[in-house]
Amino acid sequence: MSGPLLARHPFHDFNERMWTPGGFPRNLPARQRKWQTKSGKAEFSVPETLGEDPDMPEREPQSLRLMTLRSDSQFNTTIYSLDDRFRGISGDRMVIFMCEADMTRHGLQKNDRITLRTIADDGFERRVAGLRIQPYDIPQGCIAGYYPECNPLLPLWHYAKESKVPGAKSIPVLIVEVNGRPREA
Repeated sequence: MSGPLLARHPFHDFNERMWTPGGFPRNLPARQRKWQTKSGKAEFSVPETLGEDPDMPEREPQSLRLMTLRSDSQFNTTIYSLDDRFRGISGDRMVIFMCEADMTRHGLQKNDRITLRTIADDGFERRVAGLRIQPYDIPQGCIAGYYPECNPLLPLWHYAKESKVPGAKSIPVLIVEVNGRPREA
C-alpha cells in the first residue's frame, strides 16, 4: 500500500504517531459526535426491568449479586500472576470483594473464607468454596470475584436476551459457608 490508500489506513505512520502526546484517536463516528441513527442524535435504550433478573429473581433476603472481573495481570482467561495491583491483591485470586456494610450485615471479617452458591431453580447446585473476603468500595448488595475462578457459579442459560453475552455481571448468590462451617439460616 502506498500514497493516498496508506494515508487512510488506520495504522499509517504508526511508529511515528505512537509517540504523539495523548496518543492518536481512531476515526470513529461516535468520537466525532456523528450518530448514525434516524434522528442523527445519540439514542439510548432502557432495560425492560431494573433490579430483578427474569432468569433468576432474587428471593432470599440474604442474597447478593456477584459480578465477575479480571485482574490487571490477566487477558481473558489467561492469568499471568496471582497479583492484582488494580485492587491491592497479592498472591491470591480466590477473593470476593465486598463493601463493609454488607460484611457487617453478613457477620463477616476481612480474610474470612466463604462458600457461595448460585440461586437458580434448575436442579443443579453451583458452588465455589474457599473465597477470601476483601473489603472494597463496591455498591451494597453486590460482590465481585475473579473469573474464571467464579465461572462455576454462572449457569450456561443465564445470558443477555439479544446479544447472548453470559450474565457474568449479575449472578444472584448466597453465602452458604463461612470458614468451613455451614451458614445459619
